Amino acid sequence: MTEFWIICALLLAVALVFVVWPLWRSTVKDNEVVRDAANLEIFRDQIAEMDADLANGLLTPELYEQGKRELQSRLLDEVKSPHGSATAPVRNPLKVLAAVLVVLIPLASVGLYWKLGSLDVFLPQDQNATAEGFGTVLSATALKELEDKLAKKPQDPQGWLLLARSYVELERYGDAAKAYDKLTQLVPGEAQLWADYADALAMTQGQSLRGEPTLLLNKALEVDANNPKTLALAGSAAMERGDYPAAIKYWENLLQQMPNKNSEDAKMVASGIQQARSFLAQVKGGKVPMMAQAPVAEQSSSVAPGKERISGTVVLGDAVKGKAEPGDTLFILARAANGPPMPLAVLRKQVKDLPMQFTLDDSMAMSPQMKLSGFDKVVVVARISKSGNAMPQPGDLQGMSAALKPGVAGLLVKIDSVVK
Repeated sequence: MTEFWIICALLLAVALVFVVWPLWRSTVKDNEVVRDAANLEIFRDQIAEMDADLANGLLTPELYEQGKRELQSRLLDEVKSPHGSATAPVRNPLKVLAAVLVVLIPLASVGLYWKLGSLDVFLPQDQNATAEGFGTVLSATALKELEDKLAKKPQDPQGWLLLARSYVELERYGDAAKAYDKLTQLVPGEAQLWADYADALAMTQGQSLRGEPTLLLNKALEVDANNPKTLALAGSAAMERGDYPAAIKYWENLLQQMPNKNSEDAKMVASGIQQARSFLAQVKGGKVPMMAQAPVAEQSSSVAPGKERISGTVVLGDAVKGKAEPGDTLFILARAANGPPMPLAVLRKQVKDLPMQFTLDDSMAMSPQMKLSGFDKVVVVARISKSGNAMPQPGDLQGMSAALKPGVAGLLVKIDSVVK
């Protein structure tokens, strides 16, 4: 911030030189001096005429001398200073204007910037700017400055958005939910904000979308029924509560918006739709689908030791190293190879942590009914999100494993492709 003000001061100094210096150097002619010069010129002309008349015999020497004395007397009366001094100082109004501008221009510039500019840009931010143009504040000092600023100026939606996303990045989901609560009060007409609010709140209750997160998603749908993140989460919430027709509707809408139906994300959504239809068929046939089976504790007791976890290492490929920043968000997740798109386990880190060893297990499930141990085949995905959101966006960097059985150890996932 200090450098910014130094640069501004230098620019103001240059501007003042161009504006003030010409005014300061300018001069104002003294009207008295101009008038005296004119009188002297008239005197010379009249003397010249009298000299000519004398030479031509039109004037006698006596009349010539008399007329000359009268002209000299009149000239002395006309050029005499009214204050008795011919060297009275003359005030230059242009210099006065220059002095006023030296004070006025800096004051006006600082005042206009203070009124129309934004000091938020001086808050230290990471290199991960989101699609909306906002980054995240990660240092404790900068975060405290932002919190203090919002305490004094609570009607600043941009500040609350920056604070909420910073809390999410720091995994302070409870604080993030509070920030999104304030933000949605200020900006109630943005579906993305309601979806982000629901996502953060779900993280505070064991990654479950039941209850209030579902209500928030309903508000998001009222604002924009086609918001991609809202549709993805709404479908997952519907699957979690066993409302398979709703899950199919949401995910089909989401799939229609995907330009590339052959992308991995599109295939993931399509497989989720297929799984929801399968569950719906089981319900209609009188069977209890897997997601509505008995309590989790009873399920996990029959799982073979080690089957509920996958471990390995994620590395960044040389081909995409130049496209990732240390502060970019890294998601490591497992999802069913043939099942709903909701991740079975999620780990959130940053690019600066690469290469890193990871472990995904049932404790990282987003839903108690959707765990690694409940599926025979899963895919491990490592994605660098430029937006900071779990939903993939064009420009994100990604790598994934082949379909594998839970329980694998020593897996290597290389991030080496760009999401289109």
